[in-house]
Amino acid sequence: MRGAGDAIRITKLETLLVKPRWLFLKIHTDAGLVGLGEPVVEGKAETVEAAVRQMEPYLVGKDPRAVVHHWQALYRHAFYRGGPVLTSAISGIDMALWDIKGKALGVPVYELLGGPTRNRVRVYAHASTPDTVREAIGQGFTAFKTGVFKERPARIIETPGFVRKVADSFESLREAAGEEADIGIDFHGAISPQTAKLLIHALEPYQPMFIEEPVQCQNVDVMADIARGTHLPIATGERIFTKWGFREILEKGAANILQPDLCHAGGITEVRLIAGMAESYYAAIAPHNPLGPISLAAGLQLAGAIPNFLCQEQVHLGEGYITRPFTVREGYIDLPTGPGLGIELDDDALQERLGHDWTNPTPYDADDGSVVDW
Repeated sequence: MRGAGDAIRITKLETLLVKPRWLFLKIHTDAGLVGLGEPVVEGKAETVEAAVRQMEPYLVGKDPRAVVHHWQALYRHAFYRGGPVLTSAISGIDMALWDIKGKALGVPVYELLGGPTRNRVRVYAHASTPDTVREAIGQGFTAFKTGVFKERPARIIETPGFVRKVADSFESLREAAGEEADIGIDFHGAISPQTAKLLIHALEPYQPMFIEEPVQCQNVDVMADIARGTHLPIATGERIFTKWGFREILEKGAANILQPDLCHAGGITEVRLIAGMAESYYAAIAPHNPLGPISLAAGLQLAGAIPNFLCQEQVHLGEGYITRPFTVREGYIDLPTGPGLGIELDDDALQERLGHDWTNPTPYDADDGSVVDW
C-alpha cells in the first residue's frame, strides 16, 4: 500500500485482445501495481486499441493517481472530442487508473467515491425463451432482459401478426419468471417510430421493467414523445457518451432509466457524474454491460457509490478470466471488498483465450436485400 506522498509512475500500457470480443488493458507502474480496464467498442477492438496506443505517450511517466486530471487532459486536448472510439479508449484507461489508486491506498474504488451506498448489487441475466429464464432462475437471478421476438428483421411499418408475436413471446417469459421477477425488453434501436408505440402498447399488460432503446437513441425528441405516451419506464444509454450526451436525454425527459456503459461513456469518473445528473432528474442508473468481467467489476464499484442505482447488466461472471469469479445469490452480487476494482486477472487461463476477430452482424432484408439494423 502506497501513501499519498510516495512517488508512483506509469511505465507502460499493455492491451490484450480476449475472446469472445473483448479488449483488456493493463496499466503498469514502477511500484508494481497494475491497473485493469476494458477499453473496447464491440466489433472495433483493434481500432480502440490503436487509440489507446496514441494516448500512451501522455500517460507514461505520470502519476496514475491524478485520475480526473488525466481524464480531462485526454479528452480536452483532443481537438476532435468524444465519439465511441476515443471515449471508449479513455473509459478503459480511467478504470485502470482508479484500480491503481484503490490498490495504492488499499481500499475499494467505491470508498474513494464516498463510501458504500449498499452492501450488494442487483444484476440481471439475458433470456430469450422460457427455458433460459428458468435456467437463469436456477443460477440465482431474479431479473432478466430479452429482445424483441422476430422471425425476420422489423420493417418500418409492421403487421398485426408481428406485434402479436412479440407480445406473446414476452407473455411466455412473464409466465416462466412469475410476477415477482423483473424483465426488461430491448428494442435495440432497431424498431421504427411507426412501430415502437404499437409494440409498447401490446407489452403494457405484462409490465416490463423497462423498454430499452425503443427507437434509435439519437432520435431524442421521438424518444421523449414515446416516454410521455406510456406508463412503462423508458431506458437508453449504451450508445450515448459523456455527461454532454446524457444532458439532452434528461432535459427532454426522453428516458427515466439511464444505461451508460462504463466501457464507452467515459469510465468510472464520467459515469459517476452522469449518475449525479440523473439523480437531480429522479432518474435511475442501470449500467449497460455486454462485455467482460473488468467492465462488470467497474460497474459494481459504481453501484456501490451511487444512491440511484437500479440493476447491473452482465453476460459473464468471470470464470476463466479472473482469479475469483463473481457469484450471484438471490439476484445479487456482494459488494467487492478487495482494493481497487477488487479483481485480478487469471493470466494462465487467459492464455487460451487470447486473440479474436469478432465483427458486428451484417443483416439484410430477405425480401429486397436492403440493409437493416441488427
